[in-house]
Amino acid sequence: MNKLAMRRAWFQVHKWIGLVLAILIIPLSLSGAALMWHDALDRIVDPARYAVSGRTVVGPDSYVAAARAALKHGERIATLTMPDDGGPVIVAASSASAPIRQGPPQRTMVYLDPPTARVLEVSPSNAGLVRFLHVLHGSLQLPGVGRSIVGWIGVAMMVSCFTGLWLWWPTVGKWTRGFRFRRHRDVETNLHHLFGFWIALPLFVLSLTGAWISFPQVFGKLTGETSRPRGGPDRGAMMRAKPLASPAQPLAVAIGKARGIVDNAPLRSVNWPTDLSADWTVTFQGRGQGGGAPIGVKVADDTGGAIAAPARPQGGVARWMRRIHDGTDMGALWQVIIFLGGILPAVLAVTGVIMWWRARKWKAELVARRA
Repeated sequence: MNKLAMRRAWFQVHKWIGLVLAILIIPLSLSGAALMWHDALDRIVDPARYAVSGRTVVGPDSYVAAARAALKHGERIATLTMPDDGGPVIVAASSASAPIRQGPPQRTMVYLDPPTARVLEVSPSNAGLVRFLHVLHGSLQLPGVGRSIVGWIGVAMMVSCFTGLWLWWPTVGKWTRGFRFRRHRDVETNLHHLFGFWIALPLFVLSLTGAWISFPQVFGKLTGETSRPRGGPDRGAMMRAKPLASPAQPLAVAIGKARGIVDNAPLRSVNWPTDLSADWTVTFQGRGQGGGAPIGVKVADDTGGAIAAPARPQGGVARWMRRIHDGTDMGALWQVIIFLGGILPAVLAVTGVIMWWRARKWKAELVARRA
């Protein structure tokens, strides 16, 4: 196959990836761009839950009592999360009779004012624009198969990045000619070439990391990080576990037992004992620069015995892939690149469809003139 034939082949691959997947690439990319700053977006679209009166906190029992008063009959408190950024205290509750469903279980979220324990908002965990965008970006709002579809879109986007760079490369003259804006008479074609080149490498990285997140078992085999067999229920079962209606240890006692191990570290969260794990899990802020890794303590609900929970692994390729993909602790520059990596693919999809439509129209006119 000569260079011209190969170029035509890559063009067909590039074209049909864009045309077939454009309707999925656009929402997937734009939702990723919006989620780059999901905390700020959530504050904008749901200001009521962030209308706190200060940063001072009261006893955890006060928040639990206020949340219970706002919950429906049969709902049980599952977690208490303390603020660390000037936001609200959050209490999550689950229904004892909730049906089993795919994905994370739906919970009722109660947002409370830290200084007063006043209820700011009560809403389902799957409600709100930000949550909608998270599910859209992770599974296209398709339970079960959506995550795999997103992963394969990531694979297709990697191929599109490679073929796009191949097609961008000038066929005559120096390669620097590719940087010229006016390579074609149509603006959308020039924009497609220009934006496509500058975003190709970041988009390849984001597509790779997105596919890695969607297929952790497949990519884990390449790095030796496949999930190790573990005793007891898996992570999904633990998330769907029902909190105990009446734990033997009161909340204050469980926190007090945990503090005996970590001294005076600030409280971050409390997980209630469940029908699968009869332990309280109390998490405190870590020590060191930036707060360090959180410190977890398990408190047995029956005996009150407290032991330090195994530290969660902080390294690994899979965790790095997720950090690269969502920009966590990656600096402002990379976060801006991620944002552009969400906006520009949508622009490329639109300009690509316009280019295809113009070419289709031009070819039809040419055939008509020859007839």
